[in-house]
Amino acid sequence: MAASIESLLEEISGVEDPIEELQSLKTALLSLPLSALRDSVNGQRFNVIFSLLHSNDREQVELCVAILERILMALSPVSLAQNYRVELQGGLTHPNETVKILALTQIGRMVEHPDAATEILNNHGILGAVIHSIGEEKLAVAKQAIQSLSKLSHSKPGLDKLFQSDLLKVIKDVMAISDIVRYRIYELVVEISSVSPISFGYCANSNLISQLLGELTGDDVLIRATAIEMVTTLAHSQHGRQYLAQQGIMDKISNMIRGAETDPFSSLYLPGLVKFFGNLAIMDSPQQVCETYPAFQNKVFEMVLDPDPAMIGVALDTLGILGSTVEGKQVLQKTGEKFKAVLLRMSQLASSGATELRVRSLDAIADLLTLQPEQQTEDLLALTESWFHLLSNQPMDMIRNISTQPFPELHCGALRIFTAIATQLWGQKLMISTPSFMEFVLDRSAGQTKEAKDAKFELVGSLVGSSTAVEILGSQHYIRLKTYLREGPYYVTAVNSVSTEGAD
Repeated sequence: MAASIESLLEEISGVEDPIEELQSLKTALLSLPLSALRDSVNGQRFNVIFSLLHSNDREQVELCVAILERILMALSPVSLAQNYRVELQGGLTHPNETVKILALTQIGRMVEHPDAATEILNNHGILGAVIHSIGEEKLAVAKQAIQSLSKLSHSKPGLDKLFQSDLLKVIKDVMAISDIVRYRIYELVVEISSVSPISFGYCANSNLISQLLGELTGDDVLIRATAIEMVTTLAHSQHGRQYLAQQGIMDKISNMIRGAETDPFSSLYLPGLVKFFGNLAIMDSPQQVCETYPAFQNKVFEMVLDPDPAMIGVALDTLGILGSTVEGKQVLQKTGEKFKAVLLRMSQLASSGATELRVRSLDAIADLLTLQPEQQTEDLLALTESWFHLLSNQPMDMIRNISTQPFPELHCGALRIFTAIATQLWGQKLMISTPSFMEFVLDRSAGQTKEAKDAKFELVGSLVGSSTAVEILGSQHYIRLKTYLREGPYYVTAVNSVSTEGAD
């Protein structure tokens, strides 16, 4: 096969319009498994393909990109660095975005490999061109540049080159292009920061993180909203949270929540502020976050009662996050009547209105009611039971009615609530005492989508896996549930068709 690739390359270099020959080469390369392709391309020179990229013929360029993608992936990063570094650098300034993305992807591969990375780190021009690619108009090019540069953060030489050479000035010059490009650089910085405390230190010392934090209180509310998203990502790592706490950012965001009441544009950034604390609560401690920053919890309760769907959606998601932990459940329960009003509102939202909010409300209710078997103390079971009964006078009928509506996502959302209570003693007692409920569980005709079948199967699995199921549901129901589980989620009952001789 190596011989046929070589002869195809010769044919390509000998014709004026090589489209047909390029098609043949592409087909030949795609027919080979990667291991065989490696043997075929090693030692070959593909400069002719790179040279054909310099054309106004879009089809020719696209064919060359497809060929080079296949060939270059078969070569080791070291081989790439030694043989095609100049060609790839040229690709970074090509007018066609697919050529730029190809070059950036391969440079990313080289940067990841210690031996190949040395070649790249010693080449100031390539790294400068990659940084400039973040300022490209096409988002796909910028994203690939960010991805390739972020791989430099995995080694000290890479971090040194990026943050302790004059490349830092290149980064800051590119940032000045526009607000959009500045935020792409922040995205890169946040990504590098999350890798390790060491990489975070480099980013902090470059002053790029403090610049990002300064944007939180900027005049442009849209920029503020984007800054909050970035800072939330920064808080995903422990070292990130530690730094933000030292800089007083948690207090600043809490004050921004308070100040939002008097800002007519706060709806643009308030959901981001709430998401920040919601993420913080999950990573640290719901109790600590809610007690230290009461403005956060109060705002979530306010938002769920707000008429604005954007506010309601974020509030529902945050309540689900808080309520998914035992500590979060206890924090919410402590607020007494306030949380009762919130639950009632969640029930209303689940029962009527826009489908998306109904689904988010059902998901949040399921999170609030979920208790793992090892968490099922008497107090916590009493808590989840009382919450379930606050949803409606007849909560079982209410949730079942939602599940029968012709929207697959509502059907699945309702089943998730039944799955949440299926392992709890009070939930099983309600199920067995609700007329025809077990028939509803075992009925395979309801919910025909894959998601619906999976959700029903999960409900059945939760019941079968419970240690109290036989006693509460009875052995007859239990055997039928076990049969359902054994048959799997997609089982179809065979229908016997009797053919009668001579019938039409």
